[in-house]
Amino acid sequence: MIAALVGGGVTALVFIALAVAFFVSRAVSARGERQVRRRLTGISGGRVEARDVLRRETLSELPWFHRLLSRVDWSADLRRLLRQAGAPGTPGVYILAGLLCWVAGLYAVYLASGLLLLAVPAGLPLAFLPLFWLRHRRSGRMAAFQRQLPEALDLIARALRAGHTFEGGLRMVVDEFEDPIGPEFGQTLDEINFGADMDEALRALLARVDCPDLKFFVVSVNIQRETGGNLAEIIGNIAHLVRERFKLLGRVRVLSAEGRLSAMILLALPFGIALVINFLNPAYLADLFDKPLGRLLTAVALMSMGTGTLIIRRMIRIKV
Repeated sequence: MIAALVGGGVTALVFIALAVAFFVSRAVSARGERQVRRRLTGISGGRVEARDVLRRETLSELPWFHRLLSRVDWSADLRRLLRQAGAPGTPGVYILAGLLCWVAGLYAVYLASGLLLLAVPAGLPLAFLPLFWLRHRRSGRMAAFQRQLPEALDLIARALRAGHTFEGGLRMVVDEFEDPIGPEFGQTLDEINFGADMDEALRALLARVDCPDLKFFVVSVNIQRETGGNLAEIIGNIAHLVRERFKLLGRVRVLSAEGRLSAMILLALPFGIALVINFLNPAYLADLFDKPLGRLLTAVALMSMGTGTLIIRRMIRIKV
């Protein structure tokens, strides 16, 4: 019975791994084709024939899985997370990857402890590893967007002072800046060129990008279009405001460095002590790995430390 269970689990792991690798490779290939088409469009001056201008988003390459995910409310949040992270693939790929991680963790804990009731919940946190990776990638991409924002706003302000239109300033940002701010502003400019209203295109940009400072820019542009005013001066002041917020954020990080260092020491201390004890007296900790009760206590301790890590992380993260 146990051999059949282990064999079935290994088969499921191999199948899910192959499915994830297949869909990721297809997504990377499609991304390369889109880049080539975009470059050809730029070389030909935008005269590449386009038969469909509708935006079509697929939740999964499998039709039945796509229909299943389209009925789930949180699939829209996952799709937005992928878009903000700039990650390849569809939401279905990362759901399959999470399932793969969960099954792998389940069998690892089961083979180590021999307790199936413990292995099922113990392996469940591993199912969220793709989600954590996407959130980490999104945080890095949004941080890069925020760093590029002051320079992009200064470029738009200088373009307006030189007599260019607002759309011309956006075009300069698209041409001069790399990912993420260049492609994001490029999509906004494409929506305007396809006939979308300026307010609608800027609101769509605000929905795509998780950047608080961008709200100042969008709201100011929308108000200026209704009431009038010197748009170049307004955008220049917003760029100055964003830079001052960066300075304040740097001061906060310096003041909170002691708390972050204390958190790292507290998290590393149990593992360091365990290594030292195991080096001095290997038999002292043998019961934690040889006996079922010891393995159970070790798993509970690791889960408690994971919970404590999340709590400490929330405590030392200060938003400005």
